[in-house]
Amino acid sequence: MNLIVAVDSNWAIGYQNKLLVRIPEDQRFFRSETINKAVIMGRKTLESFPGGQPLKDRLNVVITSDPNYYVKDAVVVNSIDKALEAVKDYDSQDIYVIGGESIYRQMLSLCDTAHVTKIDYEYRADTYFPNLDEMEDWVITGESDEQTYHDLIYTFYKYEKRENTDKDLKKI
Repeated sequence: MNLIVAVDSNWAIGYQNKLLVRIPEDQRFFRSETINKAVIMGRKTLESFPGGQPLKDRLNVVITSDPNYYVKDAVVVNSIDKALEAVKDYDSQDIYVIGGESIYRQMLSLCDTAHVTKIDYEYRADTYFPNLDEMEDWVITGESDEQTYHDLIYTFYKYEKRENTDKDLKKI
């Protein structure tokens, strides 16, 4: 299973239920990675989308503790286990955890690949992603050239769980 996130230099991901910044190339990357796949998110993440509507051309699984929560064109569940049940017919590589902070933290151990856009800037923030650079079991396996958007510098990184990369190395 994958996760996909954009973080600032402090691994911040949002402020007042909004993205820190919208970078067109990052949004294109997000779309190309997740289109026609399954995305798992929390209720607040869904509500941060335009009109609070699910993403088109994806299976949207929304986790919330509210038993009466309903969203057209989304599967609403109340636990991680039920979210995993909702995506069971998808290949693991076609499932993306897309936020927010609580869902990322709860599902990080279930993921083996993380697509992280690192923005070289420190924003005012109130939600954060765990710093993968401080975790021994995550390793960078891919890195784009430095990109710019106006005055922002950002880089796309691919992290994989070390146990998976060790297995891959043994195959060679």
